[in-house]
Parts: sequence; structure tokens; C-alpha cells
Amino acid sequence: MTSGDWPAPAKLNLFLHVTGRRQDGYHELQTAFQMLDFCDLLDFEPRGDGIIRRIAGNETVDAAADLAVRAARLLQAATGSPLGADISIRKRIPLQGGLGGGSSDAATTLAALNELWRTGLTAEALASLGLELGADVPVFVHGRSAWAEGVGERLRPVELPGGWFAVVRPGVAVSTAEVFQAPELTRNSSPITIRSFLLEGGRNDCEPVVTARYPEVRRALDWLRRSAPASMTGTGSCVFARFASREAASAALAGLPAGWQGFVARGIAESPLLGRLEAERAAARRELG
Repeated sequence: MTSGDWPAPAKLNLFLHVTGRRQDGYHELQTAFQMLDFCDLLDFEPRGDGIIRRIAGNETVDAAADLAVRAARLLQAATGSPLGADISIRKRIPLQGGLGGGSSDAATTLAALNELWRTGLTAEALASLGLELGADVPVFVHGRSAWAEGVGERLRPVELPGGWFAVVRPGVAVSTAEVFQAPELTRNSSPITIRSFLLEGGRNDCEPVVTARYPEVRRALDWLRRSAPASMTGTGSCVFARFASREAASAALAGLPAGWQGFVARGIAESPLLGRLEAERAAARRELG
């Protein structure tokens, strides 16, 4: 088995309705997760001494709090594996942008170390573990664009239009906890069906909260809307618009204001993590003869 270049893709929330608040404080949601071909890359070097270390990653995040490290320790505890790992993360997905980068890193860590440590958990078991780390982790474990309900853990595969996306991160980071704790957040959206979303679209209930508290996100939406209808993903701060071609998406990012980040990504139905897992399993079968 190989330990390098494990992909952890970004996602977009094509819409996000908050339909209620549970007694435990979590929110009931409806959303559509669109996978992107824009990825972090993770390397894992198994260790025989049980030590788990992050040897490269985003230095603004403490290693012990990094979701990839937490995922490795959670898998180790759940399976009783005596093995450890050195983890290197090459970050491309912006932090606190609503693109799921930390959750995706955690999902890739669970899936990769499950193979490398030969702990043998099913995808369903890994997704259940991942839910302890964050509501977005299960969709990345299953690795397909999906319709989600509950806190985001009830998933149904759905065919989404795909296309090319221009994604902009203005020069701010947004705290998900702050947004969901905001008293002005609407929490009573009526549930919709997949069919009605595909025909009529949806909105992001978090957008009014974020744009009021973070004017730079409003500015980014207004800027991108000069080229196409634009929305905020998740709780922000990233905003996106869909285009028919890579060229059109790239053109929309021309003249990006100073201090902002932008990239073009293709909407995909299936995470590259699934292809990597299949390749690893095929290699293992060959080794066994």
C-alpha cells in the first residue's frame, strides 16, 4: 500500500435551509453537498509505536486540535490498533470558508488509516465515527454528492447539475459556531423536496447573518454577482457561482480584489478518495496473490 497523496476534496452547499433546533442545541438542516475536484493532499506514514503526529500542516491550527489528528486518534481508540502515524497535510482548501476542508481531511484520515492499519471498518462505521468530529465528515467518508438532512448526517445520493464553479474567499474567516448561535438566525424554514430544489433552487439561511456581521462577505457576493448568480457556501466565508465552462469561471475571477483568494473547480459526482481506496484495495489483492 502507498501512503502519499491521499485526496481530501472541498464541497459546496448549493443551498442550506435551517428547519429547526433540537433540544441538544444542534440544528436540523436541509442541504445539497456538491463535491469539487479541488483537494487537500494528505500523506500518512504508519508507525509501529502507536504515536500519532502531524509533521506538516497549517501552522495556525494547533496539531492536537487538527481534525486529521483527532480522526486518527479516534480510529485508534475505536479499533484498539497498536499502530500510529506521521501525518502531513498540504492545505489548499481555505480555513473557515464553508468548504469543509477540516472535515474532509478528517474523513480522508479515517479512510486511509483504516486501510493502512488494516482495521477493517465499513464506510458506515467510519461515517459514524466521523460524526463525532463534525456533521460534514460523513458525506466525505461516503464520497458522493448528496442530499442531506438532520444535522447533515442523513444522506441520499443525488444527481446534481455539476459544471464549473468560481469560488471566492474574501479576506475574512467565519466561525460556524458563531453563526449557528446567532439569535437572528432563521430556524423555521419549511422542508423542501429534492425535486423542488432541482427545479426552483433554494437559499442559504445563514447568508443574512454572515453578511450583516461580515461586510466583506457581502462585498464578495456583490462582486461575483456581476458575472453570475452567486451564493454563500455553508456558513461562509466563501461564495461561489456556477458556469458552463472552465474558461467562463476563470474569466469571472479576473481582477480579484487584493487580499481575496479565488479558484476554479469542477463539480464532481464522486470524490477522488473513492478511486484511491479502490486502487489501494486492488493493490492489496494483488499482494495476496
